[in-house]
Amino acid sequence: MIEVILLERVDRLGALGDVVKVRPGYARNFLLPQKKALRATKSNILSFEARKAELAAKADLAKAEAEKAKKKLEGLSLRIVRQASEAGQLYGSVTARDVVDAATEKGATLERRFVEFAQAIKSVGVYPVRIKLHPDVSVDIQLVVGRSAEDAEKILKDDRKAKQAAAEVKEAGALGAEAEGYAEKAAEKTAKKTKKVTDALDAAADDAPATESDDAPKAKKAKKKA
Repeated sequence: MIEVILLERVDRLGALGDVVKVRPGYARNFLLPQKKALRATKSNILSFEARKAELAAKADLAKAEAEKAKKKLEGLSLRIVRQASEAGQLYGSVTARDVVDAATEKGATLERRFVEFAQAIKSVGVYPVRIKLHPDVSVDIQLVVGRSAEDAEKILKDDRKAKQAAAEVKEAGALGAEAEGYAEKAAEKTAKKTKKVTDALDAAADDAPATESDDAPKAKKAKKKA
């Protein structure tokens, strides 16, 4: 492992000015040639401190530019046409270059290094693709893969119907659970009120004076004694 000082924020590694340990190959093949870091020697650290304000301003500008690019990409839906079997399996997977080309056709500017697939795309369908414009700025776009432009539109339409149906089922389930909850609460309240009334009636009966029927046996006993 070697120590480097970062000249910009690097995802899952550190922020501007951090001194971190990395594998020599990662530093040699990526960080150093991309000017994202310097070896953490005394002279390089002193050089960084002298340029820190400049580098911070550059980092802020890069993030601001990424935010602007993000707004242009929000809601973007791309179509990619590929040969596929009857079962929908593609003859070859979709690559970052395919996404970049499709975006260019739509008038959007992308670089291959920005494209991140959540999974390998090997069949027709609708997929989310993350575009990472900056370590702190990313946006998800939609990718529709079909055997033809018409097939891609049909796939998208079917996907929307399926999602709508799933949402309706979920909503119906939530409403049913909510109604059931209200019914249970109402039943509990009714039971509590009924118990209060019953308890009150029982208490009133206990406190009531003895009735004539209650005194009759006593009177009969008194007559016998007399």
